[in-house]
Amino acid sequence: MNLKQQKNKKQPRLKSKTIQILEEFVKNNIKEYIIIIIIFLIGLFLGVMFINNVGESQKQEITGYVNTYLEAFKQKEIDYTEQLKNNIKENIVLVLTMWFVGSTVIGIPIVLGIIGFRGFCLGYAIASFTYVLGTTKGITFSIIALIVQNIIFIPAILSLGVSCLKLYQSILKDKRRENVKVEIIRHTIFSIIMLICIIISGIVEAEISTRLLKSIIKYI
Repeated sequence: MNLKQQKNKKQPRLKSKTIQILEEFVKNNIKEYIIIIIIFLIGLFLGVMFINNVGESQKQEITGYVNTYLEAFKQKEIDYTEQLKNNIKENIVLVLTMWFVGSTVIGIPIVLGIIGFRGFCLGYAIASFTYVLGTTKGITFSIIALIVQNIIFIPAILSLGVSCLKLYQSILKDKRRENVKVEIIRHTIFSIIMLICIIISGIVEAEISTRLLKSIIKYI
């Protein structure tokens, strides 16, 4: 068996092992994922319902705000480099905040609040664009402006929330200094990985979503 055949034989094994590790990770944290996803969905639902239940005067304000935003977006020149820098800064602050408060026992409600708030903001934005632009244009705009980068962002932020919740549960079960130290290190490493994913979502937003939006917004 030559070297090339050996490499080809190892690749399926490597893939199989990777899938097995991922499946095991999901199984071990399925309860935590369910909790975090439910909180996010509650926030998303509340964001949508908020728009649907506001008064006419507030709806007029939302309409004016969305139209002003769209007109400004059509006319201004986008500095994609500056936008990328701002996205990265905001994402670093977000992850550091979740890492820090998630590393404390009393900070877990703040983490859950952040998850719920992100869901609320997404639901609010989608409902606002759909209300002002109509179903077809609103959904199209939301997919390009919000959904594309959130394909990476949402799973990463939810996974970070799961890591915070797992750390919280581990500390409650075993308060020994050695265990706390190990769990905080694990949480820190995982947070760094999620930060990289969230930074990638910021790059997608600046380099893909914004450019696509800029090219089609004149038709909206």
